[in-house]
Amino acid sequence: MQDSHRALFLSPAEFVDSDDEVVITQAQRLTAGCTDPAHRARILYERVRDDIRYDPYRDFHDADTYRASAVLRAGIGYCVGKAALYAALCRAAGIPARIGLADVRNHLATPRLLAAVGTDVFAYHGYAEIHLGGGWLKASPTFNATLCDRLGVAVLPFDAESDALLQPYDQQGRSFMSYIVDHGSFFDVPTKFLMREMSRLYPRLCVPGGLRGSSMEQEARA
Repeated sequence: MQDSHRALFLSPAEFVDSDDEVVITQAQRLTAGCTDPAHRARILYERVRDDIRYDPYRDFHDADTYRASAVLRAGIGYCVGKAALYAALCRAAGIPARIGLADVRNHLATPRLLAAVGTDVFAYHGYAEIHLGGGWLKASPTFNATLCDRLGVAVLPFDAESDALLQPYDQQGRSFMSYIVDHGSFFDVPTKFLMREMSRLYPRLCVPGGLRGSSMEQEARA
């Protein structure tokens, strides 16, 4: 990677706000004493994946839903917010990072989520891309371990050597998730675009204040 590109993808942004004090402190605490970038990437991935609870019922009209520092403070986020947090922590730990967006087909969403979305195609799923070993790797820290357990799906590991997108099958071998359209990579979360598109595509999901009621973990348990 050219030095100018490396500097760009290490720079803070409005939503991948790697210069936020809470983000910096968390990155330093989690990677203290770790000199290997790949090891730092794995540590940060696991902490975002499991310490931030996945919630698809966020307020998609609220900019903080997409902001890394706000997701960290809340301890809850949907895929784009969790990807933004992972990218921000990586940048704060000296690992170039950016945001990726793709449409995915979700075969095992809960009935309530499917009813709110109106389809099993989820547009603009967010993941992170980090630069390690001379190339970009995709990593999706979306589903936390407790939710995976209740959905009957193994957690998605990331070895910092190959891509980690989404589990293609559950533990019974049934199709779980598949990527169908890749929308590319971004320096920062295109929040205004996502706010507009999510409201247009999923009006029953994207209600002001977020969709109230049970969490996805409660639904999965049921």
